Amino acid sequence: MLTLFQNYSTMFFDGFKITILSSLIALFFSLVIGTLMAILQLSSNKVVKGLAIAYVEFFRNIPLLIIAMFFYVVLPMYSLPFTGFQAGTIGLTIYTSAFIAETIRSGIQTVPKGQTEAALSSGFTYVQVMRYIILPQAFKIVIPPLGGQFINLIKNSSILAIVAGLDLMYQGDLIASSTFITFDTYIIVGIFYLILTLPLSYLMSYLEKRLNV
Repeated sequence: MLTLFQNYSTMFFDGFKITILSSLIALFFSLVIGTLMAILQLSSNKVVKGLAIAYVEFFRNIPLLIIAMFFYVVLPMYSLPFTGFQAGTIGLTIYTSAFIAETIRSGIQTVPKGQTEAALSSGFTYVQVMRYIILPQAFKIVIPPLGGQFINLIKNSSILAIVAGLDLMYQGDLIASSTFITFDTYIIVGIFYLILTLPLSYLMSYLEKRLNV
């Protein structure tokens, strides 16, 4: 296994960097979109609320692979080309944002409505209420499930391998197919994923305990 890693370390690390980059981009934008969709699902405007709910329910209930392939295969047929990295990252972002939206929405609904009413009567706008009062409390409440979504996002980034996104899993597939040393190759790939997911898991546990205190 050590010899395999030494011979193909460049490919492993190149894929690892792509996985990190894709995960960070998807993490940021899925959190932004998910938070927005969570707020819109609670809107008093029925049209806005309906569209937000439709977005969440649609993307939560279709496979991630279909979303990625839509950007990688379908849109290029209509002169809208996407690289494998772009298609996989966009698909990962959209898919994860739907789950994050539900997580944050549940957190927002846990905060007593009286706080919103009191803030609005004190002269706060709805945006200010959400930004300074409701969302900070909601995020504290949903840290455990939100951390789980972040970890799932990193694992789901392996979807890039299907659309030639040059990620860690893609490089692992290339190495395994060229060397026929599948067991060792995927053990190494798994270790690289653990390097990302285990610290994140411990960080979320630490934040949960810290905020509870």
